[in-house]
Amino acid sequence: MERTFVMVKPDGVQRGLVGEVVARFERRGFKLVALKMLRIHRDLAERHYAEHQGKPFFEDLVSYITSGPVAAMVIEGRNVVATIREMMGATQPAKALPGTIRGTYGIDVGRNIVHGSDSPASAAREIELFFVDAELLDYQQALEPWIHE
Repeated sequence: MERTFVMVKPDGVQRGLVGEVVARFERRGFKLVALKMLRIHRDLAERHYAEHQGKPFFEDLVSYITSGPVAAMVIEGRNVVATIREMMGATQPAKALPGTIRGTYGIDVGRNIVHGSDSPASAAREIELFFVDAELLDYQQALEPWIHE
């Protein structure tokens, strides 16, 4: 099974959408293996957004993600990285399909509710940034036989 990193950003937390985001992934059949609320400090934000360092919007990204609490999680399932990216919708909410998280709740690209890893490699890097191994639970869901052949 593949794992991915998902974060409900400060706007999603402030708007009370953490439960809705988690529920969508669980209803899809994915397994939540870690979840925590935290306030991201600047050094972690800079490491998280390292690939954007030097770009004109880098400082805005760091300022925003450190502006309030976030809900960080690790989700497991088959093809979970790509599927969750589809469920989130386009980064620009105006271009996100109706029914996606951003298409339903997003208004502005700078306040687009949720972040999800864009590849298995990014997922591994981001999971390691936000979680220690002991926080990642390995368990059998009772529903698994009803979800997977």
